[in-house]
Amino acid sequence: MMADQNSAETIIMAALSALTPPQLSDLTHSVSSLFHLCYRRLYSILSIPTLFNLTLHHLQSLPLQHKSLLIARHLLSNLTALTRFMQNSSTGNSFPVPANFASSMKLRDLDAVVLLLLLCEIRQLYPEVLETPSSRWRSILCDYISRDMLKPSGIEVSSAQVLIKYVEMVTKCKRFVSVMASNDSVSVGGKGGIEAATAVAVVVALPSVEVSGNSLECVICKENMKQGRDVCKLPCDHLFHWMCILPWLKEKNTCPCCRYRLPTDDVFGEIERLWEVMASMGGGGKL
Repeated sequence: MMADQNSAETIIMAALSALTPPQLSDLTHSVSSLFHLCYRRLYSILSIPTLFNLTLHHLQSLPLQHKSLLIARHLLSNLTALTRFMQNSSTGNSFPVPANFASSMKLRDLDAVVLLLLLCEIRQLYPEVLETPSSRWRSILCDYISRDMLKPSGIEVSSAQVLIKYVEMVTKCKRFVSVMASNDSVSVGGKGGIEAATAVAVVVALPSVEVSGNSLECVICKENMKQGRDVCKLPCDHLFHWMCILPWLKEKNTCPCCRYRLPTDDVFGEIERLWEVMASMGGGGKL
């Protein structure tokens, strides 16, 4: 498990190493905004007994798979914003990560995520703490947060510290989601031979182009695409008959020619796809 975490950190750090100092500064500013949002929600939860009790009760009512889904959605928001930032930075475009991208989650779910991540951290460091009655948890968590903020490492005074903390958060979420996916009875994220359908919004946005020059073969039906005919063009530039590719994309999110992966509406599948994107940016392979 530690090796997996180290590999995850290596992949992200390798990708970040491709950024210029100004780009790293932009990313740090956006990451700081994200942390401030999450900290504000966490402080509200811990400072308001009623809100803490409601959030804790909501968490305790969820099965483990739903807890995993909450963290997966939080991780997906971060990976989506981070890969968009990296892709635009590589082309020289200015695209700061939206400061409020985590707010796409319902407030109750965001509160549940930040409290769940804190409880996971406490369980890892002080497992005996959560053996106490839950009525004492709020006081214990408040003391822990207060002590953490008094540490020199708890005060974010440099860009490096902000990014390191962000990388740690992303890798912890990725590790949690990976463990849950490996323990699930049904493979997710394209594992075990199961592929997810391409996201509907992506399919709708695919361009239609006119075949020019020599006729090309549609690898799905094995027939030629006649010159002048409108066909579908995937992001990898491969062309297909519309009536051939649409049924394919309803079941798969890969190009029939090169296996290029398109976005899906499946949270876990999208995490794996974006993780591969991140690994390719850093010059690495799959995790």
